[in-house]
Amino acid sequence: MDWTSAQLRSLVELTRRGTITAVAEALGYTPGGVSQQIAALEKATGMELLRRVGRRVELTDAGTTLACHAERILATEAEAVEALERSRNEVSGTLLIGLFATAAAEILPPALQRARRVHPGLTVRSRDMDVDEVYDAVASGAVDLALGLDYPDVPIPRDPALRVVPLARERFSLAVPAGSMAGRDRVSLADTGELGWILPSAGSYYGRAVRTACRRAGVEPRVLHEVTDTAATLALVEAGVGVSTVTDLMLRLRTSCLDVVALREPLERNIVVVFRSFAERRPTVAALVEVLRTAADRRRDTPERLGL
Repeated sequence: MDWTSAQLRSLVELTRRGTITAVAEALGYTPGGVSQQIAALEKATGMELLRRVGRRVELTDAGTTLACHAERILATEAEAVEALERSRNEVSGTLLIGLFATAAAEILPPALQRARRVHPGLTVRSRDMDVDEVYDAVASGAVDLALGLDYPDVPIPRDPALRVVPLARERFSLAVPAGSMAGRDRVSLADTGELGWILPSAGSYYGRAVRTACRRAGVEPRVLHEVTDTAATLALVEAGVGVSTVTDLMLRLRTSCLDVVALREPLERNIVVVFRSFAERRPTVAALVEVLRTAADRRRDTPERLGL
């Protein structure tokens, strides 16, 4: 059959995400591009792979059958790439890394600077994505590896097919409007019951982690504004409309006139790198993971720790 890996990956992603738009966002294509990939697969197979149901699409029996085999084909291809890399006895090739906004701004740049110095044959491309999407993106092969977040209270489901390697741990503090807690250098989550909160939705890992910590302290956060974007959250705290949890790294995204008060309760998150388990043997993946770990260690040792 005359098909490409990109076409097969589009089909596999469609089984996970259900819509052309969601597949496009996951793979970095336009919806039209994804539709063209599927159309090319249908032409190559001579069979209808999709049917439209309202605003969604669903796989036909032939599409489901091909998607099942496509996963195995893509896994075999990835293993072949790994074997070829190891045969070269050098770190050379291209990797695609998935990133969330904070990582893109503060973690990746110094890592890339080091990678250029120690592995000049390694090319790293990146794709910005929702932090809760990076695990699926790695599992599907949409990216080679990704920087993500893991919360002790709401840990990432551990999949034997994925490796989750901690890079750094950050502790949360409470961001409050300037002057609203003057004279207090520490506060308990139990004392926030009357305050309005700015948090991501309860469906996100971050949103669930903060709500879990608050409930453990005996209080239900009164969420006035459901906001995912960190810079927007800081702007709302600065405007005096509520409080939110922040780390030093998050505070770097926007210069804000607000106060940061330490929390009595230990509320933390881990910055992690995620990759497929078998890819650990790929020289390029192993090299980039080591570069990321070294960059995190060096940040931890600098006077301006950024929470790492």
